[in-house]
Amino acid sequence: MAGTFRPQTIGVIFGGRSVEHDVSVVTGHQVMNACAQAGHTVVPIYIDRAGRWLTGEPLRSLNSFQSDVARLSGVDDVLFSPDIRQHGLIVNPLPSGMFAKAQPLKLDIAFPAIHGSHGEDGTLQGLFELADVPYVGCGVLASAVANDKWTAKQILRESGISVVDGLLLTRREWLEQPEASLKRILDMLPFPMFVKPATLGSSIGIGKANDRAGLEAHLNMVINLDRRIVIERAITDGVEINCAVLGDAREIVTSVLEQPVSWDEFLTYEEKYLRGGEGMKSADRIIPAPLSESLSGRIHNMARSAFEVIDGRGLARIDFLVRPQHDEVFVNEINTLPGSLALYLWTESGLRVQDVIARLIDIARQAQAEKRQNTYDYKTNLIALSAQRGVKGTKGSTIARRSP
Repeated sequence: MAGTFRPQTIGVIFGGRSVEHDVSVVTGHQVMNACAQAGHTVVPIYIDRAGRWLTGEPLRSLNSFQSDVARLSGVDDVLFSPDIRQHGLIVNPLPSGMFAKAQPLKLDIAFPAIHGSHGEDGTLQGLFELADVPYVGCGVLASAVANDKWTAKQILRESGISVVDGLLLTRREWLEQPEASLKRILDMLPFPMFVKPATLGSSIGIGKANDRAGLEAHLNMVINLDRRIVIERAITDGVEINCAVLGDAREIVTSVLEQPVSWDEFLTYEEKYLRGGEGMKSADRIIPAPLSESLSGRIHNMARSAFEVIDGRGLARIDFLVRPQHDEVFVNEINTLPGSLALYLWTESGLRVQDVIARLIDIARQAQAEKRQNTYDYKTNLIALSAQRGVKGTKGSTIARRSP
């Protein structure tokens, strides 16, 4: 954390075309407050449910989102330009009126705060890569892998990290072959089992099936949220343990462990976000988790390993299912930023909010510096040769013909 502090202009992007839109608005304001508290200039960038990008000071207030924010005075349309010459935003990209004109707005850092689809899944990170703007959090690959529960499960298992048994079902399989799909599930997994959308977070769409009727009902609901469905064996005698990680290939540090205490059979959307207005911090929890020193150390090591396996950087919260009486630990999910900031875990671990933000900015700048070590300009004479010979002759210009 040492070094001279340099205030940055940070574009915080939140909202989005996702069923997790409302969660993202709350997260976006948490991020903006944290960045401002750390001494940085914050530029709010809101994507509404229809996909319209907006900016303006009124977006700094949650109260603004109780009405049509696009109509508020001081809110302008904006585009995040993929052109590296812009290096940020174009405000008022389609000006109207004689004196109106588009205005560039340079960003030092982009801070994604969009949960789920089109934000946490690598798509937004791909835009940052095209624009050549440093950004906080995991890259395209790690974001996409962690966002897909099934893909993450396969990669972790292949790397020797324990995950819960499960299977994948597609929407097409369920709609076209429901009886065969049910047979496959029931042949592989016992009740109870969890049914989850493959690519959504925040507990949206997750249901626990205790019998065949419940399984069918949950499958019929989840196919409306995702085209791929994960069905997992329920760990009925375990506890959930969460651990945050912070860092990159240079160093990964882990937070104190927590044990969420849920009044339901799993931590629901409402418990995570509606019990106090402060995200996961508002839920009941035990910190530090009441585990043995050896089991806690094992979880810390698994958290670092899981983050390394997906080539993670920045910040994530890794959720575990633990059976202390059997000495079993399973990685349940990897929630990369912005799926979780877990600032409360870092404050419990002795870090200030500004320390976490400073570390995230340092990691983003380091990733950008490493990217710029790559060569992207590789010139050949291919175009000249193709122009000379014709496009059809670019590859395999010599065609062997059989004699009649």
